[in-house]
Amino acid sequence: MAAPKTFYTCRECGGASPKWLGQCPHCKAWNTLDESVAEPAGAGGKNRFQALAGAAGQRQLVATLSEIEAAEVERTPTGQDELDRVLGGGIVEGAVVLIGGDPGIGKSTLLLQAIDALSTRLRVLYVTGEESGAQIALRSRRLGLQGKQVRVLAEIQLERIVQAIEAENPAFVVVDSIQTVYSEQLTSAPGSVAQVRECAAQLTRVAKTRGCTIVLVGHVTKEGALAGPRVLEHIVDTVLYFEGDTHSSFRLVRAIKNRFGAVNEIGVFAMTDRGLKGVSNPSAIFLSTHTEPVPGSCVLVTLEGTRPLLVEIQALVDGGGGSPRRLSVGLDRDRLAMLLAVLHRHAGVSCLDQDVFVNAVGGVRIAEPAADLAVLLAIQGSLRGRALPRGFVAFGEVGLAGEVRPAPRGQERLKEAAKLGFSVAVVPRANAPKKPIEGLTVHAVDRIEQAIEAVRGL
Repeated sequence: MAAPKTFYTCRECGGASPKWLGQCPHCKAWNTLDESVAEPAGAGGKNRFQALAGAAGQRQLVATLSEIEAAEVERTPTGQDELDRVLGGGIVEGAVVLIGGDPGIGKSTLLLQAIDALSTRLRVLYVTGEESGAQIALRSRRLGLQGKQVRVLAEIQLERIVQAIEAENPAFVVVDSIQTVYSEQLTSAPGSVAQVRECAAQLTRVAKTRGCTIVLVGHVTKEGALAGPRVLEHIVDTVLYFEGDTHSSFRLVRAIKNRFGAVNEIGVFAMTDRGLKGVSNPSAIFLSTHTEPVPGSCVLVTLEGTRPLLVEIQALVDGGGGSPRRLSVGLDRDRLAMLLAVLHRHAGVSCLDQDVFVNAVGGVRIAEPAADLAVLLAIQGSLRGRALPRGFVAFGEVGLAGEVRPAPRGQERLKEAAKLGFSVAVVPRANAPKKPIEGLTVHAVDRIEQAIEAVRGL
């Protein structure tokens, strides 16, 4: 018999190459090509096309935009308020959700709690490929869940899973995890690029044609990204990431992609002996409880999706000798180096021979540039050994010319700070409120040197 024909598939983009290359010719990623066995012609192409087309194959393909009927999608609450917030208000009929995170961070626990709450109103099915039904039952009893109407299937073969969905006719399905599922139409091993892509495509087709919501649990790589081809994230409607340290009791669920809601929305959970519980006031976990103000600490009002959050930024400046270090946790390290240069050039504060460490308290990751002003004020306070006054907050983007740029939705940030008892704020001039906010004194600045002068006068 002739040896089976092989080719190489990229883990990032799913592109194929007839031979191994160090760099993918399609997405230019390095060391991402894996060897695969060529499938017979027509083995999976039709299913992938059906998954992408969904139920639209029986409808008119071309229509005038103004004549298309559109209405708000109906949402069903999951019983977890923080999860509903991330999803945009609840689950949507026919939606496919991909959720990933580090092992042991709480993905299965959260979904088991959600499916148990939904089982009182909808028909549900929990498909487990990594654990047995007995293990799921033990976890359910440990969490104090009833589980009387939760149907469980321990199976990894795709065709049998699809048959069970057709027989049970559930409205909500959890597949834990997509990397363990395989299709008999393909000869590659479970977890391979071809299997993950094909199984996700067929499950998406099932969700769209039957109108049931399917949640896929995905593994993550060492870098924290979802394992498998990038096309997996393009197929699904919503992508959620679990964030947070497994050694901490707090977890964050962030929406990276959401066709039915806002992206970068976060839900905050606390891990207890009864599972994950939503945190009603998440700002409290991102603020340290200092008895007295300490140098190097500044509270930032950041925006995560539609929710203003107060996060403490801590900075430590110490003698570094000839090779000073620049280290940030929860913030962009390259942006930290840029901000230090701006601080030196425009405010006359030099950290050239100092180690600079910056940390966002609580394990939260801050990507928005509105954190610049708070970072610089924390660094300046640590270097001078002067603490900011109690009840102080700041936000604003800092440019290379030393200007302080406005942040989006500044009024909501200031109102959130005032509601939590903060009394002094340094903000960009464009974010200064037109009407005074009760209990909050606002100092509006145009440049970084003005912000430092305002802080010295407090």
